Amino acid sequence: MTQPRKRVRVLIVDDSAVVRQILSRELVRDPDIEVVGTAPDPYVARDKIVQLSPDVLTLDVEMPRMDGITFLRKLMHYEPMPVIVVSSLTTAGGELALEALEAGAVDVMCKPNSAYTIGDVGRELIEKVKAASQARVSRTHGERRTPPPDAAPAPLKRTTNKIVAIGTSTGGTEALRYVLPQLPADFPGIMIVQHMPKGFTASFAKSLDRESQLDVKEAEDGDTVSSGTAIVAPGNSHLLLQRSGAVYKARVKDGPHVNRHRPSADVLFESVARCAGRNAIGVIMTGMGRDGAAGLKQMRDAGAFTLAQDEASCVVFGMPREAILQDAADSIVSLEQIPKAMIRAVEATLHPQAS
Repeated sequence: MTQPRKRVRVLIVDDSAVVRQILSRELVRDPDIEVVGTAPDPYVARDKIVQLSPDVLTLDVEMPRMDGITFLRKLMHYEPMPVIVVSSLTTAGGELALEALEAGAVDVMCKPNSAYTIGDVGRELIEKVKAASQARVSRTHGERRTPPPDAAPAPLKRTTNKIVAIGTSTGGTEALRYVLPQLPADFPGIMIVQHMPKGFTASFAKSLDRESQLDVKEAEDGDTVSSGTAIVAPGNSHLLLQRSGAVYKARVKDGPHVNRHRPSADVLFESVARCAGRNAIGVIMTGMGRDGAAGLKQMRDAGAFTLAQDEASCVVFGMPREAILQDAADSIVSLEQIPKAMIRAVEATLHPQAS
């Protein structure tokens, strides 16, 4: 007799009774999820964590008595567990969400509001809860992983016209904040798909810009993709590469969700495979699901050099694992090795047999 599948136990922490009710109602629509309790503030949440032993916590960041960021830091120190931040879709909310990710949250999503249907919120939350339940979380997870002291980026030994495409999801914000500061200011143009809600990607791009030598921004339609720049796909829009003569341009466009995502790493990777071919480098990092695997395989088949993050250093191994299973990766390396591997790939003469 087969054992019943263990359901993911969720505790919802939010000072709004309406939000608690909405999130609870949407989550229990999925038979693999059980809402074991709710809490209006971190003090009640602390007691319920002890009583109920949830697998995943959803957390508001703006609450009375103790703010969510303070509570999250304490939680990650004393009782680390996967936490999804549910934040308001505002500039302040975006900044707080990024601070929460740095403090140890594994993902972020928008609070229900007039911009999103309840059904959209419910589907997104269910996916994020399931991904979070698979995340590797430890007491060190909330400690910022910083580049080693000797990792000051040196200029490249020669210039190149390569294009670099990166796709990532759960755990990817901190992975990117580790990788990009180790790349030199003359590194080839980078295009990034990080699964994040609309309204949060601009704040995220600004934080990457402050921390790296590259000029980082949220992508706009028509941006030139050139050396020394990195562009981040806006939430809820696809990012593609287009070639105009000798110049690479970014396209930001609407369109159906791909692998349940918009932006989709597959959409980016497939466009890079078409437009840049062997003149490209593809990188797939931590994240739930399979988005990016097929596109990375297309990049490799087109002659690009491709990297996948290894299981041990991923928060969630889903996306890299699927890429590896599809034979989409030339090399599988740890997060710590990714920056050097990217630099080596740029400087090497790749696939010399290609014409």
